Order: sequence, then C-alpha cells, then structure tokens
Amino acid sequence: MNKRKIEKLTTFFMLSLIFIFSFSIISMNEYQMKSLNNSNTLGETLQTSSTSSLSNKKIEWGIKRGKDHAQPDLGSENKRIIEEYNGICMGNSNKPYVYLTFDCGYEAGYTEKILEVLKQNDVKATFFITGHYLNSQPELVKKMIDEGHIIGNHTAIFLMSGNDIKVKC
Repeated sequence: MNKRKIEKLTTFFMLSLIFIFSFSIISMNEYQMKSLNNSNTLGETLQTSSTSSLSNKKIEWGIKRGKDHAQPDLGSENKRIIEEYNGICMGNSNKPYVYLTFDCGYEAGYTEKILEVLKQNDVKATFFITGHYLNSQPELVKKMIDEGHIIGNHTAIFLMSGNDIKVKC
C-alpha cells in the first residue's frame, strides 16, 4: 500500500472510533437511567434506611500534587469526610506500599486475567466500577467481592430510588 492510502485508512479508522465512542457514551447514559428502575440480573437488592439524614451538598474531589514526590494534599473537607466514614485514601507515607486501582467502565476482556494474576500473587486491589459495568458484568463484580477486593463507585449517578438507597450486588 502506498503512504497516501495508509493515511486515508488511518483517518477513516480514527473517525470511526470517535463516532463509536461518542455513540457508546450517549447510549450508556440512557441505559444507566433506564436501569435505575430495573432490578439487578442477579435479583439481589439490599435496602438501607431512609436517606433523609444524608447531605446533598456537592463535594468536589481532587488533589493538590505534592512537591518532591510527597503525598498529595486532599484538602481539609475531603480529609474530614474520609476520616468520619473510615474511608481509605492515602497510605502511610513512611511504609513502601503500592495501592493498585483499576477503573472499570466497560469490559474489554482483561478483567478475568487481572483477577487471575492478583489471586496467584495474593494481592488485593480496588476496582472503581461504573453503573454500566455493574449491570453488564455482575458475575465479574461478584468475583471481585468474593476474592476480597474493594469495589468503589466510578459513576456520577448513584443507584437510588425514592427515599431508599438500593445497592445492586
């Protein structure tokens, strides 16, 4: 193939990927909204008490990079909330630990292998999953939980219904 033909094919491929990605994002958003009212494919729903005592205050999450490889600054409000709920965010800066986190929005076929390698090496990780991932890959999410990994939310839309929070597992 000549160089011009390769450039055209590359451009066409890239534009196709952009279109598919954009369409996927739009579809995912619509799917998440619809799935909020549906039960989980595993049929298990846990309900907690009323959410009336929960704050609706928007909290921005971010970090301020530290100098000379020091831990970043979370900000006083974020630190307070994390400590209040016994959250995990920063490790001990004096100990040489590495914390593994994975963002799971869509399953591209790697999660099963990642879980296998983590299990073989007796390593635990945190998987931040989206609502779409939870609804489309409930078996993998259950496997993550069963193997002792931490599951974190990576979706702006929380799975709530009326005054009750419904957590789908």
